[in-house]
Amino acid sequence: MVLFALRFVLFFIAAALSAAHFFRAGSYAMVALSLATPLLFFFKKPWSLVLLQLAAYGATVNWLVVALLLAQMRQQVGRPWTAAAIILGSVALLTLLSGLLLNSRALRDRYKKGQHQTATALR
Repeated sequence: MVLFALRFVLFFIAAALSAAHFFRAGSYAMVALSLATPLLFFFKKPWSLVLLQLAAYGATVNWLVVALLLAQMRQQVGRPWTAAAIILGSVALLTLLSGLLLNSRALRDRYKKGQHQTATALR
């Protein structure tokens, strides 16, 4: 249970960071989507676990692209870029870790059992 809480908190932090990024960019639909994504934890279905992982991996790619673009832009204007790249790289790593932690056998079994319990209740 403690490991599940850690996985949830780490994913929620990654989602909140993504929401803050999109808020700064003025993309309010993506803010709402980023904040709503952790609600998929309440659906104990295998598809929800897959969607959570895809969201984390997609956000990781987004952070890496933003880091690359920001570093390039800062280099072009002669401003320091390493600190920004390290920060955004760290956020990308945290987001990637939040997705990878959702790929544990215990969590997959937990979500398969949730599906089995629902199927049994419908019979």
